[in-house]
Amino acid sequence: AEGGLLVLLGEASAYPHGSGQPQAVREGEVVLMDGGCNVEGYQSDISRTFVFGEASAEQRRVWEQMHRGQAMAFEAAQLGRPAGSVDDVVRAWYESLGYGPGYALPGLSHRTGHGIGMEGHEPVNLVHGETTPLAPGMCFSNEPGIYIPGSFGIRLEDCFHMTDAGPRWFSEPPPSIDEPFG
Repeated sequence: AEGGLLVLLGEASAYPHGSGQPQAVREGEVVLMDGGCNVEGYQSDISRTFVFGEASAEQRRVWEQMHRGQAMAFEAAQLGRPAGSVDDVVRAWYESLGYGPGYALPGLSHRTGHGIGMEGHEPVNLVHGETTPLAPGMCFSNEPGIYIPGSFGIRLEDCFHMTDAGPRWFSEPPPSIDEPFG
């Protein structure tokens, strides 16, 4: 979201950009918030997912899987590697958990991340088949959400930039579903 906020509740969180259906906050349901702002012409993008009330065992499990997928994407973002290889690492992990395959649901139906800078979404993308080598100065979102239609979705999104020493976070991922804002 460029300077806006998207809030998805319960089943609507299983659709990355919402469902268009009326929503109401209910005890035990997922709350997915995606927002950003513009600072001196540069865009930001961040998503957090938590539960209103107490998280179920399934919500916790999927949150932890997605959290690990995001960490794996960050670790895979190494200088000189093709940008698409970051997406491939996450997708292989998710498929080993029974999601997918590929972009099929339940699982990750969109790219792992997008370039970000003067525009909220700009090349280069962290998506299968992208061959551009990762280089210092590149900035990306990292948001390999897991979406389970008819149930809920989990998305954590944090942005990072490539340095001569490898990836560095602009915002760090939260530690747990119970501490969505760190």
